[in-house]
Amino acid sequence: MGEGKRLLRALAGEVQRVPPVWLMRQAGRYLPEYRATRARAGDFLSLCYTPDLAAEVTMQPVRRFGLDGAILFADILLVAQALGARLWFAEGEGPRLSPVATAADIARLRPAADIHDTLAPVYATVGRVARDLPPGVALIGFAGAPWTVATYMIAGRGTPGQGPAHALKRAEPALLDRLIERLAEATVEYLAAQAGAGAEVVMLFDSWAGSLAGADFDRYAVAPVRAIVAALKARFPGLPVIAFPRGAGPRHAGFSRTTGADCISLDQGVDPLWAAAHVQTDGCVQGNLDPALLVAGGAPLELATRAILAAFAGGPHVFNLGHGLTPEARPEHVAELVALVRGG
Repeated sequence: MGEGKRLLRALAGEVQRVPPVWLMRQAGRYLPEYRATRARAGDFLSLCYTPDLAAEVTMQPVRRFGLDGAILFADILLVAQALGARLWFAEGEGPRLSPVATAADIARLRPAADIHDTLAPVYATVGRVARDLPPGVALIGFAGAPWTVATYMIAGRGTPGQGPAHALKRAEPALLDRLIERLAEATVEYLAAQAGAGAEVVMLFDSWAGSLAGADFDRYAVAPVRAIVAALKARFPGLPVIAFPRGAGPRHAGFSRTTGADCISLDQGVDPLWAAAHVQTDGCVQGNLDPALLVAGGAPLELATRAILAAFAGGPHVFNLGHGLTPEARPEHVAELVALVRGG
């Protein structure tokens, strides 16, 4: 299944003259067709949980730009909701959850095996997209990594510096360990179900890994991802896993070896030449164009794109961004980028 897909070939370690390209948050508010579908859904969570609409927005950027990957439209906090946290999105303010920060809160969470009823619509979305994908396009499933999801659950929202999670880590490390373990178990269940429904690749987003250092990075960013990758590969031996330890800096080096991930996604703060010498030596890298360049376009976009292509030309590479597309990105600049990557 999918042996000829260029994204899968890159993740398997093949060096290609023209790398495959897809973009984090490639379905989103910068596209008028997304805004129209979002309006039909009524609210963000309804969009995530309505398979026909979620499949539609997953496919929109693939149709428009001819990308090599389609990434499932969902949200990293759906797992928290499936475990029993109350989740809602405040307009203009981002996600809100009922905090999970005490032993009693964690004890009330559902077992990892019981998340599937809540998440069944997501699996249905995966199945619809897998059925409708153009030839050559690979389907990417995803989840948040345990540390990042835990930071939102503990605080009940996103927070600068992830302070509440760090405070719990200092005050009650065993409690944080229990939450991370529960999230790791649920993430395995969630991603395995996505793979069973048709996802050909899965990605773990650890958006706040950069707030960890030293032994904490090993304990909360490396160890849970290693456990998830091992469990997934035991169930699906050929399933490629992309890891995104955003903000990890020099800790990107060796991350694939220590976790078993097939590809490391790089944020825009990582120098491509350094990454080619210290990360790509272990396998595929993904990234790492600054998303802000897709707002302005023009010469800065072209120069940065060509520099990344040149830096990673000697090894397996998936062209992507250093973080997600912003609502201010211009569709014509995304088209320009894809043409540049493909030699236009």
